[in-house]
Amino acid sequence: MQGDIEAHAGMLRSLGAVPSRVLSKSDLLGLDALVLPGGESTTISKGIDRLDLWDGLRSFVDAGRPVLGTCAGAILLSRSVENGIVGTLGAVDVVAIRNAYGTQVDSFAAPVDGGAREGLEGFRCIFIRAPRLRDAGPGVEVLAEVEGEPVLVRQGRVLVCAFHPELSADPRVHRLLLPD
Repeated sequence: MQGDIEAHAGMLRSLGAVPSRVLSKSDLLGLDALVLPGGESTTISKGIDRLDLWDGLRSFVDAGRPVLGTCAGAILLSRSVENGIVGTLGAVDVVAIRNAYGTQVDSFAAPVDGGAREGLEGFRCIFIRAPRLRDAGPGVEVLAEVEGEPVLVRQGRVLVCAFHPELSADPRVHRLLLPD
């Protein structure tokens, strides 16, 4: 519906995956993993309403399938949202604060802090109108931080990141999504 879908698809192809778009519940059938890309979270949420995808997405998550939400996708996967009314899937026990890193002109890139997990040391994070991830519950694992704040977290098979890994040439975040 929105976001840099082609950049995600290219990253996934480089890792040997065969990406496809999801625009209906039936498109979710047979998928090994799912990416909810960035974009504008209100617009994406309304698109999910229009396409009647909430139940299908919830079923996909509830089945324990791998999911990656980037920026707006992270907002949609969080338990709740601040700075706007947006529907969420409640898949990750974290609060997403919309646009907390600033407006479009405040976009920036920063490396993850040195103590990153899953081999993500030095990953260059690109933030564009990004959400902050706060109040992580006990089942949430912080995989990467920037300036001491979580920017990539995992709960079960669901990953959410405040940045845009698809805009990097580095496949490490997408590799975490793919089944073994």
